[in-house]
Amino acid sequence: MGPDLAAQKLNIQNSVAQDQATQDLVAQIKRLRADRDAVIVAHNYQIDEVQDIADKVGDSFALSSYCASVPKSVIVFCGVHFMAESAKILSPEKTVLLPEKDAGCPMADMIGADDLREAKKEHPGAAVVCYINSSAAVKAESDICCTSSNAVDVIRSLPNKEILFVPDKNLGHYVAREVPDKRIILWEGFCITHQGVSADETMRVKAMHPDALLLVHPECRPEVVDLADFVGSTKQIIDYAASSKARKFIIGTEMGVLHKLKTDNPGKQFLLLSGRLVCPNMKKTRLKSVYNALDGMRNRIEVEESVRSRAYTALARMLAIK
Repeated sequence: MGPDLAAQKLNIQNSVAQDQATQDLVAQIKRLRADRDAVIVAHNYQIDEVQDIADKVGDSFALSSYCASVPKSVIVFCGVHFMAESAKILSPEKTVLLPEKDAGCPMADMIGADDLREAKKEHPGAAVVCYINSSAAVKAESDICCTSSNAVDVIRSLPNKEILFVPDKNLGHYVAREVPDKRIILWEGFCITHQGVSADETMRVKAMHPDALLLVHPECRPEVVDLADFVGSTKQIIDYAASSKARKFIIGTEMGVLHKLKTDNPGKQFLLLSGRLVCPNMKKTRLKSVYNALDGMRNRIEVEESVRSRAYTALARMLAIK
């Protein structure tokens, strides 16, 4: 046997062993899920194998709402810290586990409760609208929350002419264009992943694929949003691609969404707008992380009741909008 053939055989053996190890780990996770009376949810930006083990995959707040609706006592939230906090806000009686305790959100960290309290003093007549990508403490200081799907509707529902929008300036800029009769005061926060994509890069990719539609998230820079054929949340992008008669799409949001897009639409082609569209925090969670969290009931999320109840009010006001 030549060296090339031997190496090829070894690679095949290693691959088979890895596949078997993965299958064994998945089986152990499923056993623990049943033993712990747990539900596992994963954000659309999680790695493929974590999405595949989840009971539900979706956007952050939709997952928190789902967890509140299912009769399970333990929630394993494969995402980042603010998402697991939102699940705890809606389900205080349940145990919420975050598989990777260091999986945070830089944008959420760009504003704290003290920062927001000072900003409210500077704009006493403004309604505070808080993007769901924020800490429980910041939600508690806000009048109402919003998601990227409903931000425009939330702003339109408010009687206030002045809106303090935190923390994402890009989503806030998008809302300001859609609701020109309001004065939107933008916080200088942003998603480091979406912010990294430039208009020049976007135009180059569009020129390379003139037959493709560009679908982007409103967390992108305004000049990138201006170039898009469709702007929407992750779920809205997924739904648009599924219903569109187009066959080729450039996707301007975190790469994890490609897994569902390709799985659900095998006859369509999906290209990532930029290699920068990778969230390092979302990619921290592995199958082993999920196993460890369930096995040891590790990384429990707690929210002080005085904070949780006020944050819940901001979320409930959002849910009340029809």
